[in-house]
Amino acid sequence: MVYIIAEAGVNHNGSLELAYQLIDIAVKSKADAIKFQTFNSNKLVSGKAEKAEYQKETTGKNETQLEMLKKLELSYDNFRLISKKCKEVGIEFISTPFDLDSVDFLDSLGVTTFKVGSGDLTNFLLLKKIAEKNKKIILSTGMSSMDEVKKSVNFIKKHSSNELVVLHCVSCYPTNKEDLNLNCIKTMKNELNIPIGFSDHTKNEVASLYSVCAGATYIEKHFTINKNMEGPDHRSSLNPEELNNFVEKIRECEIMLGNGDKKCTENEEKNKKVVRRSLFFSKDLKKGDIICEKDLIALRPYNGICVSKFGEILGKQLIQDVKMNSYVKSILFKQ
Repeated sequence: MVYIIAEAGVNHNGSLELAYQLIDIAVKSKADAIKFQTFNSNKLVSGKAEKAEYQKETTGKNETQLEMLKKLELSYDNFRLISKKCKEVGIEFISTPFDLDSVDFLDSLGVTTFKVGSGDLTNFLLLKKIAEKNKKIILSTGMSSMDEVKKSVNFIKKHSSNELVVLHCVSCYPTNKEDLNLNCIKTMKNELNIPIGFSDHTKNEVASLYSVCAGATYIEKHFTINKNMEGPDHRSSLNPEELNNFVEKIRECEIMLGNGDKKCTENEEKNKKVVRRSLFFSKDLKKGDIICEKDLIALRPYNGICVSKFGEILGKQLIQDVKMNSYVKSILFKQ
């Protein structure tokens, strides 16, 4: 099954109460996991770092990236409570650590999965710290080349023997369809030989559905309580109703894709006898006649010998008379 991660990110706006609401929304949607971001702002950005253009459009224009992140930061005590609530309601708690201390902290909570954001794909100091915990790692690959992805994957494998999942990602919020390049999922699946997923920053569910068809087995999608809330990611996130629909459509897509084994289904069996053909005699024949191809005709229904076996009938001798349009049966021939 596709593993669906409901990305809360920083859409709690620094509020534990809103974080709890996001957990409840994710559980109701039947997502497999909810993901947050754990960081100490001072260990993430310098005081002079500018915000991304999309962040300038959705937050205060005059504040720095550090000032913005300070408002969105949750304490370790908050995350202890968030982790506890996730366990109580039965959804996996995942968080992206953005600094070394946060890696140790999340490990102390007993997380089974670490998420690495696209911005840290080449942050080998952080990758080493995470890999040495020897837990499952989900690595996003926005803003990268295939060569960079391979180097990071090899580096992680050098320091960890646990499962590694790579997510195709385009770090634009929202992402335009022209930039998606979903065939990268197939490329990475072939070249890396590990599970590949998709971190979706588009406005709806369509790209994620296509990614599943392309082979994605993990999907990550931002969601929010209300798209009109102040904050950098709300506008490019799904609202609660859209998240419910998102999960439901991915599950429908999985059902439609099936397991890939080509076989006649149980429902098809009823039609098979009606539309397939059997071997019939094309004319009256006498006992002792030797069957040739022109003596046979393929007719519905499929209750006799399959037409694919006509070659086995050629050259056989009849042991009794037969009528035109009667079934060809093995008991009619000299063995």
